Amino acid sequence: MKDSAKAVHWLTRRELAKAALAAGGAALVPRWLCADESVEFSGAASLRAHAAARGMLYGAAVVPELLDVDGFAAGTTTDAYTRLIAEQANILVAENAMKWAALRPAPAVFDFNRADKLMRFAELAGQKVRGHNLCWHESLPGWFKTTATKENARQLLVEHIRTVAGRYRGRIHSWDVVNEAIEPKDGRGDGLRKSPWLELIGPEYLEIAYKTAAEADPAAKLTYNDYGIELDTPEETAKRAYVLMLLRRFKARGVPIQAVGIQSHLQATPPQPGAGLIAFIREARTLGLEAYITELDVNAHKLPGSPDLQDAAVAAVYRDYPRMVLAEPNVPVLLTWGITSAHSWINQSKEPWARRPDGAWQHPLPFDDDLRPVPAFYALRDAIDAAKPLVAQPPATPTTQTNKPNDLYKPFAVPGSPTTKPQ
Repeated sequence: MKDSAKAVHWLTRRELAKAALAAGGAALVPRWLCADESVEFSGAASLRAHAAARGMLYGAAVVPELLDVDGFAAGTTTDAYTRLIAEQANILVAENAMKWAALRPAPAVFDFNRADKLMRFAELAGQKVRGHNLCWHESLPGWFKTTATKENARQLLVEHIRTVAGRYRGRIHSWDVVNEAIEPKDGRGDGLRKSPWLELIGPEYLEIAYKTAAEADPAAKLTYNDYGIELDTPEETAKRAYVLMLLRRFKARGVPIQAVGIQSHLQATPPQPGAGLIAFIREARTLGLEAYITELDVNAHKLPGSPDLQDAAVAAVYRDYPRMVLAEPNVPVLLTWGITSAHSWINQSKEPWARRPDGAWQHPLPFDDDLRPVPAFYALRDAIDAAKPLVAQPPATPTTQTNKPNDLYKPFAVPGSPTTKPQ
């Protein structure tokens, strides 16, 4: 963290307006942004407060190692990152600290230091916590490949979920039980990704994970989380259909699941999410499921132009996308994948999908390296304000279906999608 960040809490409206206007983004500049007076963004002006006023949760992925938990507990911390996370979010998720690789240094050893630190901080700050995640094909520890076999994989999965979810029983808002299990490009009729779990256990690993999680923590909302389902492109439309089919079959078979997570790693350039995603969210509601925006950030690596132009384009996505999804009554949670550009995975990656040709640093999140709000902050706050206050919704009653034991995994074709692996 830069030292200069420690005392920063204000920007002038003239500075913000100048940046947006220089980008040709006058339409993005509210009238109040043009006055020459300081703009508060903490306390009652925070994302946390504005979300709470609508009965919803705004949160962010955090790095527990960066949190000054002891100082925060004592009321003496001067760490800007710690204070920002406490001020802006009412729900947190660990970026990496609750994944297998972080928790399982050896087959018989669990390391909860970082996860426990996050839990303690959240409880001190009056925040909820999302658990991420209990079963994923990535972020597996190095020993997994040589230790996990078809004979012991089920035991490893069950033991892990019982231990991790059980440790935080009653303290977790929601668990991403299974993460990214759908991949149409793998060519299976059921759309399932050819993951280590699928290869070692078979498709039933999904039900095993959810039933074990429900037993370990009955109070947590169990979630299926995935990416690449937001747009109306042929590829994402097909993947979204496979995810929906999986959710329908979960419900038909009595698999305990209460929500679907829509990651929302978006681009500043077209296309943008639209009618297909809204139809998906509404269909989830008919199944009795909430929909969470779990990992929102906006990547401007394809967008030419100045940093000001990039910020204006990113802000436009933060203005339009949350307004669209938060209008749906079963979307009570929105998290960004991080809160500052200094810690964004986009800026940390060297992959072509993240690096700009001009080498410029991106602002994919509401705050910059110095913990100052960028235009995306104000756009997101305005979008939250535009959302209708949430009221309790009566649970939907899914259509009852009669399925044979293996119907959940019977190959099926999604209309308009490829039935074989695309070239």
